[in-house]
Amino acid sequence: MASSNFVDYVKIFCRSGRGGAGSAHFRREKFIPKGGPDGGDGGRGGHIILRGNKQMWTLLHLRYTKHLHADNGVFGGKQQSTGASGKDVIIDVPLGTVARDVDTGEQIAEITEDGQTHILLKGGRGGLGNVHFKTATNQAPRYAQPGEDSVETWVIIELKILADVGLVGFPNAGKSTLLSVVSAAKPEIGDYPFTTLTPNLGIVSYYDSKSFIMADIPGIIEGASEGKGLGLRFLRHIERNSLLLFMIPADSDDIAKDFDVLIGELEAYNPELLDKSRILAISKSDMLDDELKAGIRKSVPNLPYVFISSLTGEGIKELKDLIWLHLNPVEDAQTTE
Repeated sequence: MASSNFVDYVKIFCRSGRGGAGSAHFRREKFIPKGGPDGGDGGRGGHIILRGNKQMWTLLHLRYTKHLHADNGVFGGKQQSTGASGKDVIIDVPLGTVARDVDTGEQIAEITEDGQTHILLKGGRGGLGNVHFKTATNQAPRYAQPGEDSVETWVIIELKILADVGLVGFPNAGKSTLLSVVSAAKPEIGDYPFTTLTPNLGIVSYYDSKSFIMADIPGIIEGASEGKGLGLRFLRHIERNSLLLFMIPADSDDIAKDFDVLIGELEAYNPELLDKSRILAISKSDMLDDELKAGIRKSVPNLPYVFISSLTGEGIKELKDLIWLHLNPVEDAQTTE
């Protein structure tokens, strides 16, 4: 997932189509010189529609197409013929996309399934032809309804990655390395902060062809919820994860304090994130002996944890088991019985 191609936030201008006007036509034929009204209805204007597409993973295509206009409906015709509807504009987006009102921030739509559609802006209704206005006292109405106006607005489109497990930790906690070891994903890895500038997804294989999706999220720094570092650019991706896997390196000065800082940033951004299941992986544990591990265990926060090393493979199997247990507690319980 190249950083230059990953776009998870765009603002676009949308305008639906205007409805076509109804016709005020009268029937005129060779032997019927004074026929009654036969004006048809106008066609509706085109909609602006969001549609989920599981083959997509970025909003890059919308970065360079920021103005989307649907076609207007066609005017009604004679012989009560209805005008054609304006062509809809369909915006294909990745699963996990949310649309918001640019002024209020209110959520308008959420796309989570392949093929799911949502009408962002409705096209204007077509006007009624004069045939609808004929009455006993007005046999020849010479008017028809105009089409309904189009609707236009700016819309925020943002992507929140859909994954089972989200990796949460400071820069250089080993998140990208872990993802590269347990999946086929190839994130950029380096010994400096913010190596990961965009979320990376990997499919982690488990027993009997089972698997789960893991997301490597750019590292959190203190103050991220206020926009520091990469700030809000990544925190929204964590909202979708079923399980949060906190990663703190074994060489941390205070694992409990680091965990509290991470929890604090999540709570400041969205308190509902604290309702998610969470486990802890103490990374880079190949540098520890039994005595050091025993000392660390005394200060580990009160949650399930495992010592791991992506370099030697230590604890990777146990970590997968722990993740699967939290993602499928009912299934696991049934298997045990």
